[in-house]
Amino acid sequence: MTTSAISTILDNFLEEGIKLSPIGATMLGVPGLDDQLDDLSMEGNEKRAELTRKTLAAIKNETPINEFDRIAKDVAVERLTSELNLNDTFEARILFNLISSPVTSIRQVFEMMKAAQAETISNVTKRLAGIEAAFAGWKSSLEFAAEKGKFNSRRQVLATAGQLESFSKGAFTAVAKKFNPAGDNQALLAAAKSAEAACVSLSSWMRDSYAPKCLAVDGVGEERYKMWARHFTGANLDLRDTYEWGIKQLEIINERMWSAAKKLYPDAKTLREVADRLDSDPRYTVEGEEELLKKLREFITAAVERLDGKEFDIDPRIRNCEARLAPPGGASAAYYMGPSEDLSRPGTTWFPTMGRKTFGWWNIVSTWYHEAVPGHHLQVATTKINTDRLNRFQRNRVWVSGYGEGWALYAERLMDELGAFEDPGYEMGYLSAQGLRAARIVVDIGMHCGYKDFNGEVWNAESAFKLLHERALLDEISARSEVDRYLGWPGQAISYKVGERFMMEAREDAKKRLGSKFSLKKFHSYVLNLGPMGLDPFKAEMAVWDGE
Repeated sequence: MTTSAISTILDNFLEEGIKLSPIGATMLGVPGLDDQLDDLSMEGNEKRAELTRKTLAAIKNETPINEFDRIAKDVAVERLTSELNLNDTFEARILFNLISSPVTSIRQVFEMMKAAQAETISNVTKRLAGIEAAFAGWKSSLEFAAEKGKFNSRRQVLATAGQLESFSKGAFTAVAKKFNPAGDNQALLAAAKSAEAACVSLSSWMRDSYAPKCLAVDGVGEERYKMWARHFTGANLDLRDTYEWGIKQLEIINERMWSAAKKLYPDAKTLREVADRLDSDPRYTVEGEEELLKKLREFITAAVERLDGKEFDIDPRIRNCEARLAPPGGASAAYYMGPSEDLSRPGTTWFPTMGRKTFGWWNIVSTWYHEAVPGHHLQVATTKINTDRLNRFQRNRVWVSGYGEGWALYAERLMDELGAFEDPGYEMGYLSAQGLRAARIVVDIGMHCGYKDFNGEVWNAESAFKLLHERALLDEISARSEVDRYLGWPGQAISYKVGERFMMEAREDAKKRLGSKFSLKKFHSYVLNLGPMGLDPFKAEMAVWDGE
């Protein structure tokens, strides 16, 4: 990629940002900071915000030298403006949940550290010993925001307190054992115990002191919701229209569910009954963690073989994608983490067992197309290696949920179009995944903006749970976890289905506009090579795509 003033500014921003986020450095695979954690105090927050302000001002004053540079500038201005808005309104400081918080990032970073290096034990020991100070910094920033009248909801605070309590019961001792299986490094063990004691202390403060001051109401209201929805989607949405569209989508999906259900269990009376029977049907279940991991890994390999050279050209450097079990104590949803910048650590899918030993393969199949190939792994890893078009900032620092999750949900739909769910059990799994994303639009907008549910009452945690359990076919544990997630992450849940909508509209528009010149493989290549961006600019870029 030709070096420009814009790419230089953004690359410098990334470099300086890495110095201010040791956790981010480890996630990227950048060495030198693996013994440290982020400064989570207001002082640390302000250093990162000031770097963003200076970078944004500098970028705005530069003129792009080509189309790639123009896109890079537009992406940077949109993202950095949104981030500063959330910072300056304290939104980014006060909202946290079981998936996205300093607690989860601190726990997860140890899973991403390289084990086979001479300095690893020392780095892990120092990092574990630093958890107490990191938590103290975060606590001080929450107290600062509280003095300004800014609080999270009580539900999210208590859930995080519970997560901390769970981690205090051996999570970091397990980290020490992972890196020192013999258990003979006393300094490492002492640091782990110190980290667990810090979890107890912060949990107690959250539960006893902070939570009583926090908001009893879960929803954030329409004004705050629009801010977060804009950040997660990169689009200015008509919320009422999106909500009504979500309802219609769920109805269409449920109708198709009944068609699949009649093929499976003709005597079934409810969709919930169908899901429960699938969960115990030996044709569609997997027994044991090791067997699950084996099937997940084989599934990813088979997906790569099935798609490479046909709908996609998959670079040999990114054909490998790992599957691992998620650390206990998190949310119930599977997730993906991208490869290190140098690809020495592959992209990885994570499956949360939630204490279960029997797993419903019927609804995992669609999810793993979403998380691995052709979903997140293909998308994120393609971005990582796209040095010809994307600068380092775009490759490593930008993530827009609408583009990312929209692509991954589109990937599930594509596999349906390619016949991957001809078996009615797997079709039901795919439809439950689609139903979940449609239901998310309904309950996320509904709960946060105060819309009325199907019984004329305002959407709440219980009515949302019922919809997810009965019509999106989530099991009880997952449905309750999902509701808590939405309430603590306003606007994120809608990004999947909204993003898929933008992807499908772009594809249909291109087919009509290009006619016989349209190529599905070229469409996929162009979408992936654009790199992460907001959905409104994505729509604009795709509208002028020439088919090459």
